[in-house]
Amino acid sequence: MDNTENKKQPRGRRPAGQKNGERRNSGNQNGERKAGGSQDGSRKNGENQKRQNSGNAKRQHAKVETQKNVSAAVKQKKSGGGNGRKQGSSAPTVRIIPLGGIGEVGKNMTVVEFGEDIIIIDAGLMFPREEMLGVDYVIPDTTYLKNNKDKIRGIFLTHGHEDHIGALPYIMNDFDVPVYGSTLTIALSEAKLSEYPQVNPEFCSVKAGDKIKAGVFEVEYIRVSHSIDDAMGLAISTPVGTIVHTGDFKIDFTPVNGKIMDLNRFAELGKKGVLALMSDSTNAERPGFTMSESQVGETFVNYFRQASGRVIVASFASNVHRIQQVIDVAKLYNRKVCLSGRSMLKYVGVAREIEYLHVSDDMLINFEDLKKFRDNQVVILTTGSQGETMSGLVRMAMGQHAKVNIKTGDTVIISATPIPGNERYVSDVINMLYRKGANVINDATDMVHVSGHANREELKLMMSLVKPKFFIPVHGEYRHLYKHAELAGKMGIKEKNVFITEIGAAVELNKRIGQMKTEAVPSGSVLIDGLGIGDVGNVVLRDRKVLASDGLFIVVVTISAETGDLLSPPDIISRGFVYMKESEELLDEAKHITENIVNDCSARRTSDWSTLKNLIKKEISTYLYEKTNRSPMILPVIIEI
Repeated sequence: MDNTENKKQPRGRRPAGQKNGERRNSGNQNGERKAGGSQDGSRKNGENQKRQNSGNAKRQHAKVETQKNVSAAVKQKKSGGGNGRKQGSSAPTVRIIPLGGIGEVGKNMTVVEFGEDIIIIDAGLMFPREEMLGVDYVIPDTTYLKNNKDKIRGIFLTHGHEDHIGALPYIMNDFDVPVYGSTLTIALSEAKLSEYPQVNPEFCSVKAGDKIKAGVFEVEYIRVSHSIDDAMGLAISTPVGTIVHTGDFKIDFTPVNGKIMDLNRFAELGKKGVLALMSDSTNAERPGFTMSESQVGETFVNYFRQASGRVIVASFASNVHRIQQVIDVAKLYNRKVCLSGRSMLKYVGVAREIEYLHVSDDMLINFEDLKKFRDNQVVILTTGSQGETMSGLVRMAMGQHAKVNIKTGDTVIISATPIPGNERYVSDVINMLYRKGANVINDATDMVHVSGHANREELKLMMSLVKPKFFIPVHGEYRHLYKHAELAGKMGIKEKNVFITEIGAAVELNKRIGQMKTEAVPSGSVLIDGLGIGDVGNVVLRDRKVLASDGLFIVVVTISAETGDLLSPPDIISRGFVYMKESEELLDEAKHITENIVNDCSARRTSDWSTLKNLIKKEISTYLYEKTNRSPMILPVIIEI
């Protein structure tokens, strides 16, 4: 796993600071870059230079550009498209449209629009709810963006978690725009898209403090703390004011990497004046401050010291800080580290390649090497902290792992909090681990995990620094958004300036007033099932639920193509409904009902097989419900001979 070998140039990446042709503003000395799709270069004309001296040329250019965009927005409004002005008002207006991450945990995506320019913040996925049978992932509906693709100037990623980058493989074929993010975020995005060779977007690596010109917008990246390295907030300059988007954040004064969140920059923005704050609401119900990530490492030291056998740590593969702490403590106690799980191997490889994870080759071993060491000399770092069926930890607990099984004396540390909806799966895994004789340490009872999201006091601190005119809570279920909005009121933000929005509902802001539109843009969820994108909808899910709950009842009838008469007794096939050998009386009566329906249709010379199928479904369904109080899916099959 030597990261000095076999390095390849990442696809389409432009490292921060590298000049990049017309996407680079060569006159800027502060890392400012111009996003694809901007027409700024062509708008610098002689009229600007006549009006101002050369020292004011850029400022005048920005003014002319804004005026042109506002004018274009008015024309577009009259034609029914996107707008830069509020209906019935002469004031230029910026629109903020959440396409995900509102009223839910995951699939974060937000659109910021002014006139003829759109930028997108994040492109995440969400894991399916329990009732979404067979679905792999859920991503935002991007119909509105497809309808306005010529306006899009770039996608701006805040960090590398799946709920912020996971939708990229499924949407980027529709959009030819640059994707911006920090070094680790871009590296993880590239690793994810390596499995989708047909998707090859232009990735642009940025660092904290970089400013990117994107149409009328200028987007500045600001360092924040989170449960993944290289997380960023955004300051978006618009023609009507600055919008601050915190991304996922917490305030950690002792982070593992030593890079403290740039609170000074948020305070500077607040002093200059912020139009709107969009802030992470995940922990808006939790009082106080979130504990520091470094405290988890101190807890690891205690448990590693006490462990007499193998130590198995389950964590998110993307949590590079947590992985680094496990490796450091393992080294302290002379233990080798074995990696388990495809995503764990991939993420560790990516982090080592860009030098965000520091581990020597001699510290890492594979499964075949485990037998060379005593149990108290190894640590297994695995996926499965969410109870995922095919993850390393679950297969170990079930005795289905090809190389490792849980045994008495093992210490298993589950270093993560269950994502909402996964609690039962995690509980089942913990029970299996105890049955195998392991000593289980998890977040519910021990300090082996801390949240990556800000608690109430940190949220209040962010509001006091930024001092926004308008406030929009984001990233959380409705109860989280409500509590965050309630907190904003206590911090002095006027109730009329706080917007708890819905997916697809636009918030329109100008320098004086704001409003939430009642009519929503096309939005919702797209279900990913295998290679299918959006081909599973409500009807398919409904059928799957019926099949899962009440089973399938197939009625096969063979009839004459000439006369329509029944040629043989009907056949019945039951799957997931009743055991056929023990339900002969029920099945015989169902056959008798079917025979009567076919004979009646034959006597009336009915040749419409749809009518025949509907009659069979209706009568059989009524009969089965009367006898069993269940409603299986009825599937009539007609064979003509």
